[in-house]
Amino acid sequence: MLDRDDNGPPEDADPPLAERHHGGQEPSRQPVQGPAGDEPIPAQLAEPAPAKSSPVRAYLERVEPVFEAELSDGQPVPDQDTSPAQPPPVPRRRRIVLPVVLFLLTCLTTFVAGACKWWPADYLLAPWLGNDMRVIAVESLESPLRRMLLTNWQDGLIYMVCVLAILFCHEMGHFLATLRYRVAASLPFFLPFPAAPFGTLGAVIGMDGRRANRKEIFDIGIAGPLAGLVVAIPVLWVGVGSLDTSGTAHGMFQVEPPLIARWMLALRQPEGYVAGDMIWQSQLNPYLMAGWFGMIITGLNMMPVSQLDGGHVIYTLFGKNSRWIARAFIMLTLAAMVMNWVNRGVFLMVLMVMFIGIDHPPTSDDTVKLGPFRTVLGYASLAIPFVCFAPQLFLV
Repeated sequence: MLDRDDNGPPEDADPPLAERHHGGQEPSRQPVQGPAGDEPIPAQLAEPAPAKSSPVRAYLERVEPVFEAELSDGQPVPDQDTSPAQPPPVPRRRRIVLPVVLFLLTCLTTFVAGACKWWPADYLLAPWLGNDMRVIAVESLESPLRRMLLTNWQDGLIYMVCVLAILFCHEMGHFLATLRYRVAASLPFFLPFPAAPFGTLGAVIGMDGRRANRKEIFDIGIAGPLAGLVVAIPVLWVGVGSLDTSGTAHGMFQVEPPLIARWMLALRQPEGYVAGDMIWQSQLNPYLMAGWFGMIITGLNMMPVSQLDGGHVIYTLFGKNSRWIARAFIMLTLAAMVMNWVNRGVFLMVLMVMFIGIDHPPTSDDTVKLGPFRTVLGYASLAIPFVCFAPQLFLV
């Protein structure tokens, strides 16, 4: 890059033509007369005349202007990009209003479900069902929903708190893991369902999984179920201890205890319970129902298919071969429903998985090693669906 000094030509500039004609020797300089009465100024101190631009410099300024920020006259180089730098893209803000509204609605629907003894549809639809409605322990059709809420508000409150605590911890396990690895994710979206016996369909969280590598997607996927189980296990333990099956069993449905609940029943041995029996609606308590629902949700999420939590785990363990495990699992589930070994309500879950896609997409870097601890934890987590999920769910 050429640099120009305002006091004269640059030191490395080519000599003027007069110097080249004298064989490179400096020509003689005459003293310059100063102001009147002053001594003559030596030629060496006198300001020299502006040097003529050498052919070399002129050539460089003409054909290589991109290497200089400015020309000698101070004008910007025509080819230089002087447009202002584009600002970085603004990241999308997380939606806050919708998740909060859905959370509050889920609080309401789970409270109503617990207060209505996990059969809220009849009470919510009482004005349209008339005298044929099926109501438990209600003799009058006059405002049955109000009567149930006033009578069983404590059960509704306990059930609401326990269910939302399980779902909240599950989704926050995912969310905090995405924050740790700086993966874009939404706040949890709770799914209220007033007509369902449980009052909700669970909760979901959206994230940009393409930015997570193999180890990160493993941590994000496994964090949710483990965090949810931390709350669901003690809630179920309290519910099993409060179970009383000595009275007359009745109700609109029965629930099948999952394997982990059967272990707890064998340890605690509640009064009147016979090993292997299903539990009737009238025998349920809010802790038991909330713990049972938390186990079912955890077991479903750990199914080894698609982008469920279990799908994340098996992909990080087996890579592209996980697609054969997922497809085999779907085929076995469909066969079990045909043989009536699994509740046919699971078919809705299978349809949703097939709509999303059975195969898990690749991560940003599948070559990252999991390490021995994560590998052992991943293989152990494959047992969660068998321990937490009940094949028959509930019978109406």
